[in-house]
Amino acid sequence: MVNLGNNVHDHQRKLSLLLIVINCLMIIRSSFGELERFEHPPKDDGSLSILVVGDWGRNGHFNQSKVALQMGRIGEKLDIDFVISTGDNFYDNGLKSLTDPKFHNSFTNVYSAKSLQKHWYTILGNHDYRGDVEAQLSPLLRNIDTRWFCLTSFLLNTETAEFFFVDTTPFVENYFAESEHSYDWRQVYPRRTYLANSLKDLEKALGESNAKWKIVVGHHPIRSVGHHGDTPELVKHLLPLLQANDVDLYINGHDHSLEHISSSDNSIQFLTSGAGSKAWRGDYDHVKDKSRNKNRSMVRFFYDGQGFMSLHLNPNHAHFLFYDVFGNILHSSKLTKHLHYSSI
Repeated sequence: MVNLGNNVHDHQRKLSLLLIVINCLMIIRSSFGELERFEHPPKDDGSLSILVVGDWGRNGHFNQSKVALQMGRIGEKLDIDFVISTGDNFYDNGLKSLTDPKFHNSFTNVYSAKSLQKHWYTILGNHDYRGDVEAQLSPLLRNIDTRWFCLTSFLLNTETAEFFFVDTTPFVENYFAESEHSYDWRQVYPRRTYLANSLKDLEKALGESNAKWKIVVGHHPIRSVGHHGDTPELVKHLLPLLQANDVDLYINGHDHSLEHISSSDNSIQFLTSGAGSKAWRGDYDHVKDKSRNKNRSMVRFFYDGQGFMSLHLNPNHAHFLFYDVFGNILHSSKLTKHLHYSSI
């Protein structure tokens, strides 16, 4: 007779040991002093089509499934190369473990369209840090769904563009003083060292980049007229690096909205795509809210409903569009490599 209890125990023990080894390797890699680099080739003509969605993982509820349906339709039309997730991938408290059913119920089973069976390049949001961070970062999840690719910070080279993914949650002071929720900071402490290395690695990578397009992706906004507004820590520490290194786009989630804000003193375009499921419709009126007037004159587009974004890149143009839950185009803009901005 087979002792199933012992087999399960042995499997769990081996899995735990494997996770320890993986975590050690991740720590070793992070000590090398540079962002880990990955390659994703563009199409033969040098173009690239991407979907961007954030703040989505709610077991298909709050219109997540409807947004996913339209992503599948637009993804097929655009022949997308991959998907970017701007974080808050699993509500409310991340993944509990590698076997958490939320991974299937909020990801695999929801984004099931043929066009979405591409790599999902993913970063963590603040809600993800409330769960088991090591589980969500584990490459073992790729054995469950090969699309899943999640790291804290990394560089994705596509020849046409380089994408710099930044782990923004540890920058926010309030999370470390919060008593209502607990966060998994195992990979972050000591925090001061983690943040210093993150900025140093990003600065080095941006400075060495010869990419035609430089695009930085983080969970938290630098500029936003949504519910959370600007993230002061990123305005102070991250924005100067973007300005000094000719970054073209900063893409984020966190605010459950779709936004396009132009910079007042340089060419950076700030794009929010955090409307993958639950939105805060009517929560904020960016015309009447006096406290955020500093961004109002720079707002090209704001929508507080559910939806997502597409980005089409070639060596000369960056074209981004925002869609609502029905797949309607709400806003379309194009940037040339000479950095002349135009709305369509």
